[in-house]
Amino acid sequence: MLLPVVLGSAVLLSACGTAGRERDITATWTAEQLYQDAKAEVDSGNWTAARNRLVTLESRYPFGVYAQQALIDLAYVNWRDSEPDQALATIDRFQQQYPNHPGTDYMLYLKGLISFTPPSAFMANLTGQDPSERDPKGLRQSYDSFNELIARYPDSKYAQEARDRMAWLVNTIAMNEVHVARYYYERDAYLAAINRAQAVITDFEGVPATEEALKLMVLAYDKLGQTDLRDDTHRVLLANFPNATLVMNSDYDDKPSWWNPVGWF
Repeated sequence: MLLPVVLGSAVLLSACGTAGRERDITATWTAEQLYQDAKAEVDSGNWTAARNRLVTLESRYPFGVYAQQALIDLAYVNWRDSEPDQALATIDRFQQQYPNHPGTDYMLYLKGLISFTPPSAFMANLTGQDPSERDPKGLRQSYDSFNELIARYPDSKYAQEARDRMAWLVNTIAMNEVHVARYYYERDAYLAAINRAQAVITDFEGVPATEEALKLMVLAYDKLGQTDLRDDTHRVLLANFPNATLVMNSDYDDKPSWWNPVGWF
């Protein structure tokens, strides 16, 4: 009397196993099939589906060009899917596994982009927040990645855009120092404000933020009653920025308008 029950259980288990196999439509796919399907999902912006295909591809076929390309695309997908930490981790893994890969220049470029445009950048654009007011750590990481790209691959097709972004980053990092100096000035810590502004002039020579730093130094020297230093700094300001305007003994409330390059945020 037990035989029908046993047979029934066997049929049920067999059906479950078959259903499980049917759900995995990629079970017999080649590496090329998995990659082409993942590419189609990327082109459609279906980041979750694309990620699943790329992870499957790398796990099933861990060797060869498709596995290498899967890591490159996976970094991009994670970035576009607002997963910057996962994207950076994927890039680090790629660089460790394939240190001399022809796609390394792209991965350095992507690494710079991930730090250049963190998830908070979109909201900063909507609210009008100056990126230089954010923690400069990400900006410095972005600069380092672009700088490595240019140093190692000066003729890369990504090199010129990296140079353009680096120029903006240098001034934005310098402007972050100006914000700190302004913070001290507004709290009557004039000497600290001068020291921070002076660092902008010495460490970031020639950047537009130098004008703001010099203005702040003039105002701070005036508050301290250091008229000679005030006048000397004012002459330096006008020599380098002939069109600079400055209202003495006023609150420092200039707001630069050059910070946000069109199309980058």
